[in-house]
Amino acid sequence: MATSMAASPAKVETQRVDNENLPALISRLGDDVMELVDTKISLLKVEVKEEANTFIHGGVMIAIGGVIATVGFVLVNVAVSLGVSTLFATSNLTPAVQYALGFVITGAIYLVLGSIIVLTMKARLAQQNLVPPRTAEELRKDTQWLKKEL
Repeated sequence: MATSMAASPAKVETQRVDNENLPALISRLGDDVMELVDTKISLLKVEVKEEANTFIHGGVMIAIGGVIATVGFVLVNVAVSLGVSTLFATSNLTPAVQYALGFVITGAIYLVLGSIIVLTMKARLAQQNLVPPRTAEELRKDTQWLKKEL
């Protein structure tokens, strides 16, 4: 008698499906879609923030490299120009030409060093992927799922 009172699992499932009407199913589907969209937007925000931080860090490093190269250029340029001018003291060059040679040599050295810093950071930034990989993969999966479901 106890077994006749218990409902079979298939019968319980049928009753539950019958109790859910079309508006309830559509409402639940809408809630699920909104939850999916919110999740994807949150993932995109996190990835964009990570990418922005990488580019900001690279930009700051480029700026620091530029400032260091400029300060070094100015200070060493004056010192080297004076040193080079003393090397040319026994030549027939005028003091103005002697100082000019010192500035040209020093300027070339620091332009090369500053360019190396800037190009190194530019190359590092160029290696960054602009497309957020996790979001793109999730969107691909969602597209495949939607195609399969429809």
